[in-house]
Amino acid sequence: MKNIDNNKSFENIKHIDGNGVEFWYARELMPTLQYSNWQNFEKIINKAKISCENSGISVFEHFIDVNKLSKRANNAEVEIKDYELTRYACYLIAQNGDSRKKVIALAQTYFAVQTRKQEITEKEYSMLTEDEKRFYQRDLTRKGNYSLNQTAKNAGVKNFDRFHNSGYKGLYNGETADDIAKRKGLRYREDILDNMGSEELAANLFRITQTESRLKRDKVDTEKKACDTHNKIGKIVRKAIKEAGRNYARRFVNTKEKFKAT
Repeated sequence: MKNIDNNKSFENIKHIDGNGVEFWYARELMPTLQYSNWQNFEKIINKAKISCENSGISVFEHFIDVNKLSKRANNAEVEIKDYELTRYACYLIAQNGDSRKKVIALAQTYFAVQTRKQEITEKEYSMLTEDEKRFYQRDLTRKGNYSLNQTAKNAGVKNFDRFHNSGYKGLYNGETADDIAKRKGLRYREDILDNMGSEELAANLFRITQTESRLKRDKVDTEKKACDTHNKIGKIVRKAIKEAGRNYARRFVNTKEKFKAT
């Protein structure tokens, strides 16, 4: 049996997205876990998906479908299926893998430890003050918007004001960025994201990351489709906030005014 040190380690095949979030590609994880056949490995992935679903956790958030071009021996390119996997998804795959393999046990330990580190980070976050949380979420939204802009550009977006306002309109019941700024009583060109509480920023970050994911997954290639997608995701996030209850929605506060969820 090959020693795992002779293969790519789990750290070496780890990727970081535009928001600083770690993920792994299934096609790269497969040989590291000493699987040589995609069909067999996908069976393990499907078992992991079932484990995820049975735990009441969104499969979509942890197993993201992606397609890649792969070159064959004759230089022909074919599209192959792949997944972007979160740390938790990798842990579930290891849990459902062939327990007779030493590398599977190593993977279970590695991803379990990494998952635990994430839990500690979340606990620490809960202990932050509101200003500290707001600062942290603002940094994430800044990185998220940068990454979203790159994806939107690849999707054919040229009018970025129109694109971003499409998302705001979905989340804020028809309000543009200027409308939100006026409602908050902000000065000219003052950034609305700098005047949001941590929960309102979190809602916007969710809108941002899910829009980027949808643009990639649906291979959006026109500005109109990109704007429509952004608006749709904004409405979905808004609906989720409303379903969480009026009291929850009222906690979307900032230094200027409460987030309007109704």
